[in-house]
Amino acid sequence: MENKMNFEQSIKELEEIVQKLEQGDLSLEKALEYFQKGIGLSKFCTEKLDDAEQKVNILVKKMNGDITEEPLELKG
Repeated sequence: MENKMNFEQSIKELEEIVQKLEQGDLSLEKALEYFQKGIGLSKFCTEKLDDAEQKVNILVKKMNGDITEEPLELKG
């Protein structure tokens, strides 16, 4: 991405692109331009989410001193 957008900015822009595409009043060229940008934003957001998921894993020190990684379990 040209500029340094954060995850929240990227999601907001992606939502705006989806709205524009759903309206259906764009020229084919403009729709393809928005679609291409949306794909890039989607990839960026997916990478950010994957990175965050890895960071959410909790390091647990076992009784014998070994450190293992365990996923965070959300209680819902």
